[in-house]
Amino acid sequence: MKILAIDSSAKPVSVAVSEDQNLLGEFFINNGLTHSQTLAPMVADILKVLKININGIDLFAVSLGPGSFTGLRIGIATIKGLAFANNTPCIGVSTLNSIAYNFWRENKTVCVVMDAKCNNVYTAIFEISESKITRITQDRLMSIEDLYSEVEKLEKEVILVGDGAVLCYNKNKKKLKVRLALENKQNQRASSVALAAYASYSNGDAVICPSELKPVYLRKSQAERNLIVDSKKEILL
Repeated sequence: MKILAIDSSAKPVSVAVSEDQNLLGEFFINNGLTHSQTLAPMVADILKVLKININGIDLFAVSLGPGSFTGLRIGIATIKGLAFANNTPCIGVSTLNSIAYNFWRENKTVCVVMDAKCNNVYTAIFEISESKITRITQDRLMSIEDLYSEVEKLEKEVILVGDGAVLCYNKNKKKLKVRLALENKQNQRASSVALAAYASYSNGDAVICPSELKPVYLRKSQAERNLIVDSKKEILL
């Protein structure tokens, strides 16, 4: 099964093509350009280099979030556009779950953290053993302090990974047993999205048609939050 996967949930953007669990190729860019500028050319280039026609893709995979509101929408829209032509099945995966696949084939307890600003993180904890990734928690939005209270109860070494890893590591005031992942494993990657999607497919999780893909934000957008604040002000007036 050939899988084309995209991750555009944060500042880096990447595209990967895999066959089952074998990575055929991956393009990764972290140059600050908007994903709307880079993503479509990356998809075209990787297919050209691998000499694979878009009709040869059996499954499309994309990171659904949490993450950048704009980035997620661009990634999902791109996958929808690619999949609609042949109504190719799709799988959307949690950004946090896919990051855990950076440690596939290792034995670790991984705490994935993405910076949600204002001392908050999007986070989930996973146990990785013998190529199997098991969720310890669901995806949540929580404060760094609350996260560390949870990590303390695990009573084991935990690896921090994700774009919020350094932030959380620097706030480890209790000196718990946590350490940073190597820098080359901290970012979201499309290759890990492909692995997560293949695992879901192999476990019998339902694939969906392109139109059913929807982002998972875990919180309201800034515009929605501002609207709520403005509405409360109007009520007070």
